[in-house]
Amino acid sequence: MLIDFMATVVRTFEAFLIAAVIGVPLGVALGSSEKLYRSVEFLIDFFRSTPASALIPMFILFFGVSDISKVIIAAFSAFLLIVFNSAYGVINAKRSRILAARVMGANRWQIFKDVLLLESLPQTFIGLRSGISIALVIVIVAEMFIGTEQGLGKRIIDAQQILNVQDMYASILITGFLGYFLNALFLLLEKRLVHWSGK
Repeated sequence: MLIDFMATVVRTFEAFLIAAVIGVPLGVALGSSEKLYRSVEFLIDFFRSTPASALIPMFILFFGVSDISKVIIAAFSAFLLIVFNSAYGVINAKRSRILAARVMGANRWQIFKDVLLLESLPQTFIGLRSGISIALVIVIVAEMFIGTEQGLGKRIIDAQQILNVQDMYASILITGFLGYFLNALFLLLEKRLVHWSGK
């Protein structure tokens, strides 16, 4: 069980890191130019509304049945949530703070760095928290349906096929606890790092 658990955790964090490293800067950049965001909004909403599990055959076609395909499809799903929330946070920054910064003589870069970026953090953290949760879900689904040697998803589907109910439910419970722990971890980080949220 430990080997399968660690394989799933590693894939989940690999997918999340890829999504976060690309999604947060891109979301902030898109959000800082509302016209630019509106020009790609349809694509983001279209793929965000499409079940990622339905795209598994397409990712297999491009990346094969290796670990890369499992990580990439999970990263893609997490990326859409992260980029959407990061952009939304910048777009909906409090106008009063932006105006106050302008009155005090701040230039566009200072407003972006000291106001927009910080204003977007609460919404960005929502995207990050949702992103790691969806990354875990998609990794589990990918492990079930794309060939692999280790992973909680493979363990669940194997146990189901041989009617090993005890092992199947144990794997499902561990997956649930893992998801709960990751969510709680990001809530704690959000409270520590974004303590001004809602003020």
